[in-house]
Amino acid sequence: MDLSNLTNTPGARKSRKRVGRGCGSGMGKTSTRGAKGQYARKGHKMKLGFEGGQMPLVRRLPKRGFSNARFRVASFGINVGTLEKVFLAGDEVTPQTLAAKGLSDNKRPLFKILADGELAKKLTVKVPVSAAARAKIEKAGGTVVLPSGQDK
Repeated sequence: MDLSNLTNTPGARKSRKRVGRGCGSGMGKTSTRGAKGQYARKGHKMKLGFEGGQMPLVRRLPKRGFSNARFRVASFGINVGTLEKVFLAGDEVTPQTLAAKGLSDNKRPLFKILADGELAKKLTVKVPVSAAARAKIEKAGGTVVLPSGQDK
C-alpha cells in the first residue's frame, strides 16, 4: 500500500450545496429559501433567539429563585499531598509562602487546605483547612493556627 492507493471513506467528503444555479440543479428558483416572506429576502439576519415574532422561550419562562454566584468567595484548594512535596519539615504555611512557592493563581486570592494525599512532615499551617485536612496535619505532629474570626 502506498499514497497512490489511498481513497476517502465513502461519504467522508461531501461537496457543498450550490444553490441558485438554475432549475436543472434541483436548487434553483427560490434557492432553498421557500416562497416569499421575510426569510426569502436577501440581507436577512436573524437575531439569536428570535422565533419569528412568537414570544421567545427565554421570555416565556418564569424568572425566579436566587443565585449566590455574585457573592461567592472563591478559594484556591491545595491538598496536603502537595504540602508534603513542596514544604520542608518545620516550615510555616501561610498565604505568602504558598504564593512564593507558586501555589496560587491571580483569580482566587484565598486558600484552603484540603485532605487529599498523605502528610508525614510537621508543619505549622496558618491557612483555613478542612476538618479532614486538620486531622491529617495534627496526626503528623503539625499545628493549625487560624486568624481570629476564622473557625473553619
